[in-house]
Amino acid sequence: MKRTLYLLTLLLIVSGCQTSYKVLSKKRDYSFLTDSLHLEQQLAKYKLPGGSLVVFENYQMVYLSQVGLKSMNAKEKIDENTAFSVASITKPITALLCHILEEKGLINLDDPIDQYLKRWHLPKSKFTEHNSPTWRQFFNHTSGTNQGGFADYYEGDTIPTIKQSLLGQIPRYNKEIEFLFTPGSSFEYSGGGYVIVQMALEDTLNKSIAELAAEYLFSPLGLKNTTMRQPNQTGFLTNVASVHDKDGKVIKKGLPITPQVGASGVWSTPTDLAKLTIEIQNALRNKNNKVISHRIAKKVTAVSALKNAVGGWAYGWQKSVGYNNYDWFMCSGSNTGVGGSIFATMTDGNGFVILANGEKPNRIPVINQVRIKLLTLMNWNKKVPHENIQEIPSSLKKQLIGTYDDFLYGQGMDIKIVEKNNRLYVESPFLEIFKGKNENELLYLKNGLFKIVDYPNLLKFDFSNGKLNAVVLTRDQLAIQIPIIIKEK
Repeated sequence: MKRTLYLLTLLLIVSGCQTSYKVLSKKRDYSFLTDSLHLEQQLAKYKLPGGSLVVFENYQMVYLSQVGLKSMNAKEKIDENTAFSVASITKPITALLCHILEEKGLINLDDPIDQYLKRWHLPKSKFTEHNSPTWRQFFNHTSGTNQGGFADYYEGDTIPTIKQSLLGQIPRYNKEIEFLFTPGSSFEYSGGGYVIVQMALEDTLNKSIAELAAEYLFSPLGLKNTTMRQPNQTGFLTNVASVHDKDGKVIKKGLPITPQVGASGVWSTPTDLAKLTIEIQNALRNKNNKVISHRIAKKVTAVSALKNAVGGWAYGWQKSVGYNNYDWFMCSGSNTGVGGSIFATMTDGNGFVILANGEKPNRIPVINQVRIKLLTLMNWNKKVPHENIQEIPSSLKKQLIGTYDDFLYGQGMDIKIVEKNNRLYVESPFLEIFKGKNENELLYLKNGLFKIVDYPNLLKFDFSNGKLNAVVLTRDQLAIQIPIIIKEK
C-alpha cells in the first residue's frame, strides 16, 4: 500500500513538471538552459513539488522557468506570478526599506534604536550599558542579540505578537531576547534583531511594516506579486505556493503565518525579486535606477562585518563568495517547507533567483545543481588584469603548500594549498559545495597580497622564521587576522 501511494505521488509530481519557460532576450537564445538544467527530472528525483527560476544578465531578465505544482493537493501549476514565502531573503529587504526611510528623513539609522521603541524596550545588559546598539548593527548581525529563527504558525494557531516574540513567549525560546556581546564587537546571526527593527519602524511611523514596504518599495518598483502581509490578513496574495514536508505532503493548511515579518515575512516571486535586485545593480552603477539611490545601493551592499561573518556580511546581504572574480551580493532563505536564493554580481548586472516549495532534503539538492550549472553555463567570468599579477617565487610556493585548518571560512574543515602545472590552487570543501569544483587558483598580486579566484577576501600571509604563522583577510576597509593551524606539510 505504501509503495502504491509513493508511486502515485511520484506520478503526480512528474505529471505536473512540464517546464514553462520564457527566453526574454532577442540578442541571445537562452533555451539551452532548459536542456541543460533538467528541472523536471530533478523535481521527480527529489520529490520536490515545484520551483521557479529567473536568470538575468547585463541588467535584464533573460530567462524564466517555472516547474511543478503550487500544491500537491491540487493540480494547479506554478507560473511566473506564483509567490513563495521567501524566509530570510526578507532581511535585506527590511534593511533596504529602512535606508529608504532614512533618506526621506523619517528615521536616523545611526541613532540608538531603543529611542524609537514604545511597546517594549531593550533589556538591560552589561554589554549595552555604555554602548546602545544602532539600527545598522541589527542589519549586519553585530548588535549582539540572540534569537536566530522562529517557528511557523498556521490558520487555527494562536499567533503571538512581536512583543511576545521578543519576550520569549513563543516556541523555541523561553526567555526574553538578550545580548551576548558588546554591540559591534562580534557577529551573531539574529532574526530577533530584525523583529526589534520591525517594532521600531511600526512604533515610530504608526504603520505596519507591510504598509511601509508597499508604500516606499514594492509599489514604486511595480512589484505586484510581493507583500509583507500574511495569509491571515486582508490583502494577502491569491496566487501562492504551499509549503511541503520531506515526503512531498502539504504542511497543515500550506500557508505559514509569520508574525516576525521584518525577519522572514515577505512573499514574492523570482521575477519580482529579480526586478528588485536589478534595481540595486543599476543603482550601484548609478544608471537606470528609479527608486533606490546610488548612495543607498552602495551602503547596503558594502561589507560592514568581517569578523566571524563567514567571508563577509553587508546590511542583510551575505558577501561570502567571489565566483569567477566577481564580487557578489546574495541571500538565501529557508523556512519549513520552502526556500531559495538570490545571487547577483556587483557589476555587469548578472545573477539569478530561485525559489522552491519543498523541505530541505528535497529543495537544496535541486537548488545546488541549478546554481553550479548556471555558474558554469553562463560563463560569467571577470578576469583579473594580468598587469596586477606576478609570479609566485618558488621559495614562497614551498612555504605555502600544505594542509591547514580552514582559515577562509572557519568551518573546521581541512583546506589544502597544492601545486599543479607550476601554479598554486586552494582546495576547499566549502568552495566545492558552492561552485561544484575544488580547484581555485591562488593568484599573487603585485601589491604583495593574494587572491583566490572564487573567494572574495584578499589574503596577506604572515611568516615567522620561515613558517606560515597567520593570514590577514582584508575586504574594503576591514581586516581580520586568522592564526594558521598547520595539519600537514
